[in-house]
Amino acid sequence: MSKTKFAAVLAVVALAIPAPAGAGNTPQEEQNKKTVIDFYDKAINKKDFEAAKVHFGPRYIQHNPRAADGPQGLKGFIDFLKAKFPNYQSTFKRVLADGDYVIVHVHNVPNPGERGRAIIDIFRLENGKIVEHWDVAQDIPEKALNNNGMF
Repeated sequence: MSKTKFAAVLAVVALAIPAPAGAGNTPQEEQNKKTVIDFYDKAINKKDFEAAKVHFGPRYIQHNPRAADGPQGLKGFIDFLKAKFPNYQSTFKRVLADGDYVIVHVHNVPNPGERGRAIIDIFRLENGKIVEHWDVAQDIPEKALNNNGMF
């Protein structure tokens, strides 16, 4: 077999083999994931607004109807957590990137010993900075109707 035919066969085989899960992120998507993880850890787990705010872009659009727009909305939420839930922690279960969007699936526990909530946060970045946020949350029930778990 000629080198040209061999190269063509390899190209077809490579296209036929699916990429492993999580493979294929661009360098920018990988950096976006790191940015969101660092932001989330500093804001939610460490409750350190000053450390987290370095990841904001020129604006911060908030889609949670219970949170105010802009960086000051996040600061207010962090102040609330410090006062009411000082042990509030989230554990990352999944972090996915698609272009300028990063999705985190977390297990949130407001107080030690509680079941907590399953939360999906969606962040949009521009030029490597966070500019927009959505979230959905679901309480973890005492008893589920299936054995699949929420994570």
